[in-house]
Amino acid sequence: MSLFKRSIVAEILSHAGVVFSTLIIVWLSVLLVRLLGQAAAGTIGADVVIAISTFSSITALPIILIVSVFIAILTTVSRNYREQEMFVWFSSGVSLLNWINPVLRVVIPTSVLIAVLTIISSPWAYQQVAEYRQRYAQRSDLSKVATGQFIETVGGNRVFFIEPSTNPDHEMGRIFVRELGKEGGISVINAAHANFSTNEKGERFINLGAGSRYDLVPNSPELRVSSFDDITLRVENSNAVSEDEIREKALNEMKARPLMALLADNNSRSDSQLMWRFSLPIAVLNLALLAIPLGSVNPRMGRSGNVIIAGLVGLLYMNLLNMMRGWISAGKVDFWMGILSVNGLVFLAVVFAFWLKMRVKAPRQA
Repeated sequence: MSLFKRSIVAEILSHAGVVFSTLIIVWLSVLLVRLLGQAAAGTIGADVVIAISTFSSITALPIILIVSVFIAILTTVSRNYREQEMFVWFSSGVSLLNWINPVLRVVIPTSVLIAVLTIISSPWAYQQVAEYRQRYAQRSDLSKVATGQFIETVGGNRVFFIEPSTNPDHEMGRIFVRELGKEGGISVINAAHANFSTNEKGERFINLGAGSRYDLVPNSPELRVSSFDDITLRVENSNAVSEDEIREKALNEMKARPLMALLADNNSRSDSQLMWRFSLPIAVLNLALLAIPLGSVNPRMGRSGNVIIAGLVGLLYMNLLNMMRGWISAGKVDFWMGILSVNGLVFLAVVFAFWLKMRVKAPRQA
């Protein structure tokens, strides 16, 4: 490999590594904040936040890789222009077209990696996330309760609050439960402590210590108060399903369906998902080639304009793919029209951009 190609490949990889690391950190920060908020609200369990964030990061890797490569190539080309290195290469007989070979040395392996991620890894990761969420949804209400926070279950009809236990013999400290009855009645239960237990059949129970129960009807003087030394309640989950049913429900989501299942479906929704998965490896090739002419700047005028245009082009490309995916899902456009129109249009834009940057302008007449 010539000095030119080695230097370009090394610089692109260096910039891509920096951009990729930055985007991953930003993505994980935003994702963890969102997942911790869902865990605090009781939507997911706190024990699965790390697992869901890991699988969600796998699903985001294709887009992160595309953005990283696009920015890395754009930055490399712009730096060569800004620091006058490009003019040294031009005077040595290197044209803008000679950038295609070293860029492809980086982009083709990246495109193959994105294809593996979108076709194999991402559906599997989406399936794992869906299964984690459904398993948590199948848990009994009391198993979702964490000490020191209010948790709403059954659509807000039941609210739990459990204080931390100060007695090592009890799993939970003082417990408060407010439940709305079917006929508008309100029941409030409080107990000094509580423990979970399971019998030999796998049925779950909660053992409450000494406490009391208040049953009242709104807008009525009727009130019933009862006290107990200890009481055992059965914790039931009428919506419980098996692991096979959970997996089947997860696979019904389009993003989690494997490639062969989408091909066998032969419907518009599956075609839209196929278009998206096949378009991402093509998108990284188109954007990488487009970054070469877009990165060429006039050192005297700065590079802000080209960077803004490049960012808008990349954003437009992704939005067009999303829009076409929606049209295919709605049956307005078929699969081949969707995948060829957007990607073909961007490829024509690449050809036009190269022609625009390399054309020889006629000298001005005096």
